Amino acid sequence: MEFSILDLVFINQGETPRDAIQNSVQIAKASESLGYNRIWIAEHHNFPSIASAATSVVIGHIASHTKRIRVGAGGIMLPNHSPLVIAEQFGTLESLYPNRIDLGLGRAPGTDQLTLRALRRDPMASQHFPEDVKELLEYLSSDREEGKVNAIPGFGTNVPVWILGSSLFGAQLAALLGLPFAFASHFAPTHLKDAVTIYQKQFRPSQYLGKPYVMMAMNVVAADTEEEAKFLFTSVEQSFLGILRNKRTPFPPPVSNMDSLWSEAEKQMAQQMLSISAVGTQETIISKIKDLTDGLNINEIMVVSSIYEIKKRIHSLELLMAIKDEITTKVSVK
Repeated sequence: MEFSILDLVFINQGETPRDAIQNSVQIAKASESLGYNRIWIAEHHNFPSIASAATSVVIGHIASHTKRIRVGAGGIMLPNHSPLVIAEQFGTLESLYPNRIDLGLGRAPGTDQLTLRALRRDPMASQHFPEDVKELLEYLSSDREEGKVNAIPGFGTNVPVWILGSSLFGAQLAALLGLPFAFASHFAPTHLKDAVTIYQKQFRPSQYLGKPYVMMAMNVVAADTEEEAKFLFTSVEQSFLGILRNKRTPFPPPVSNMDSLWSEAEKQMAQQMLSISAVGTQETIISKIKDLTDGLNINEIMVVSSIYEIKKRIHSLELLMAIKDEITTKVSVK
């Protein structure tokens, strides 16, 4: 089982987007030195807490400051773009950083409806997602004959494409196209088991992939004590409370008492959204990952370690990688 990183490029309270991107470079360098497989950046718009709106630009910046780790999109929200433009952007990245670029594709807008209109995209564009994915694959393919319209760069680069999802739709599409599948269970755990099962049962081997490959996103906050890990995780809990209240702010520092901030109903909703999380010491992390992946045949875990203080975040990644072998021996992948 491989471990990878989803970096949301959080803008901390009191910091700037420049600070957030510089922090992400530090995380990428640390992740590479620790042996993580890949680091992905997600497309979000109009979020005061996230600095990755120009996703391909941030990916290129991170790739330029690392040497081996794979860097990619987790993901590009394809309805916001034309397939040709994304093929050109990621064909350019692949040309600059050969064999290191991934392209994960999502169907959601990654923003609110008002911002979607500001992006000048058709609100119904998501309904054409399967056709757009196929078109994008064609632009990147080395098997495609040159036509009147080509992605240059892009043509023949064969950038690995993933389907991202938080519902059954993405699982079915990934299986139909024979592509790897990543499930966003770090914030949408409800359909995890059903989606993985459908994907694995319906998977059709393709020129891209011979057998199913599943990546599962999971919140992981590791610390030297249970108390510290739970304290650090309150930054994530506050962030999700803001989502529930439709109140967007920069990423907050941890607090000693969440019960003074949310109602019981809000607590239950946030904890349900965050139920695919491993928070605690190394022993707790091992047990929790084993429980959460039991019976799912997961090939790779994408770790979301959203911690306010960067030194604490890097320490969390160190603690997790130190127990990778022990986790792998307890989680069988067929």
